[in-house]
Amino acid sequence: MQIQVLGSGCPTCKKLFELTKQAVEELGLKTEVEYITDIQKIVEMGVMSSPVLAINGKPAISGFLPDVEKIKETIKKFI
Repeated sequence: MQIQVLGSGCPTCKKLFELTKQAVEELGLKTEVEYITDIQKIVEMGVMSSPVLAINGKPAISGFLPDVEKIKETIKKFI
């Protein structure tokens, strides 16, 4: 499973990265969370608002900062 957080590097994007790492740890997954600040990659995904949580190369959450429980629910859909 590939999990990425894409954003501009703003505090909200960094917080999503931290919460996503926490969610992965709480779920007991052996997956690294990648943090990407390349705006071109966000555009390539077809998403117009950040931050973006992408799982297996597909945007799963975008444009807002969910809590850790919402992130865990979203990741579970891809397991």
